[in-house]
Amino acid sequence: MDLSRDERELLRLISQATEPVDMFDLFPQITTAPRPELGSPDDDPVRVTWTEEQLELCRASLELWQRELVRVVHPANGERPDLVEATDAGRAALA
Repeated sequence: MDLSRDERELLRLISQATEPVDMFDLFPQITTAPRPELGSPDDDPVRVTWTEEQLELCRASLELWQRELVRVVHPANGERPDLVEATDAGRAALA
């Protein structure tokens, strides 16, 4: 199965987790762009690069869910986000 770099890395981290995780909590482990300084202008190249990378990770997380490679174990409830785990198909995609 073809996975993008971001999809593969997210799925790898989710699969290694010992309990369901918030996919967004994994983004800092994958992000290569430095985080922009607080208050930096919207057109700051560091901010632009970081934002684009975050959006790509959001797309990757949605793609994993749509392809049923991860499943929501605990839906968001207003106090915490969705918590997910890898499906059997997700683990097989990594193999």
